[in-house]
Amino acid sequence: MSILIDRDTTFIVQGITGREAVNLTRECLDYGAGAKVVGGVTPGRKGREVHGVPVFDTVAEAVEHHGAAINGSVVTVPPAFTKDAVFEAIENGVQLVVIVTERIPRADVAQMVELAALRGARIIGPNCLGIVVPDEIKMGGIGGPAKDAVKAYSPGPVGVISRSGGMTTEMSSTLTAAGLGQSTAVSIGGDAIIGSTYAELMPLFEADEQTEAIVIYTEPGGRMVAELAEWVREHASRLPMVAFMAGRFMDEMPGMSFGHAGTIVEGREDSAAEKIARLGAAGITVAQEISEIPGLVKERLGVTA
Repeated sequence: MSILIDRDTTFIVQGITGREAVNLTRECLDYGAGAKVVGGVTPGRKGREVHGVPVFDTVAEAVEHHGAAINGSVVTVPPAFTKDAVFEAIENGVQLVVIVTERIPRADVAQMVELAALRGARIIGPNCLGIVVPDEIKMGGIGGPAKDAVKAYSPGPVGVISRSGGMTTEMSSTLTAAGLGQSTAVSIGGDAIIGSTYAELMPLFEADEQTEAIVIYTEPGGRMVAELAEWVREHASRLPMVAFMAGRFMDEMPGMSFGHAGTIVEGREDSAAEKIARLGAAGITVAQEISEIPGLVKERLGVTA
């Protein structure tokens, strides 16, 4: 099993004729069972093809051509047009939108998240690399080319959630090298406002029979860690969790911001030390280094080898 996507998930790529989107589409088609990319959308480019994927002017045209509802969309359009693209996807029945684009105005992101909630859709991102179910399907640029993604990700019992796209792959690769595969890995995005937080994804992992543990990568700033800790306590999560907190040095440099937009520390509650304390109080083990994660996961799972 998995969460969010599986080998039968159909999706489109909005902005498919852009250079990065062309590469992303190839990566998705080549990985695992081969993603079902049923169309691409770039206004004014109808009739073209990208790696055999037909291009349309609108999402409505893509849905009509497919002849059935389309499950998801990967959005790679420029920041100024992202809100319109996401609105178009959701209003045409797309239930899962992965937004790769970064530097989108916060007001636009807030409106996209609000519309998704109203329509029962889910947004992953923005500023993310997407989702991968090892050896099955990837939706987005996560893991890079298929030949590289297949080395980093392997099927198994550990769910991975990360604010950093690159660290999603780094942590999964570390787990894979230690014989711990992943059920689903999700790059949730590093912006201050995102569509799906740790706590919002937890019910999906809880319900997934394959998932037996969770690994998260987080950073100072924002309220997501506090929300996760509260969720774990309130729901008595069955899943042992191991977290890695990056940017601990930021506690010694007040007023400075590093990395993602979401790492803005506005007060003591946003600091790395406070977040680590909250995680520990919720029973979540915090690794000092990435290399410690596999051993800590095995310990929490009771694996001796």
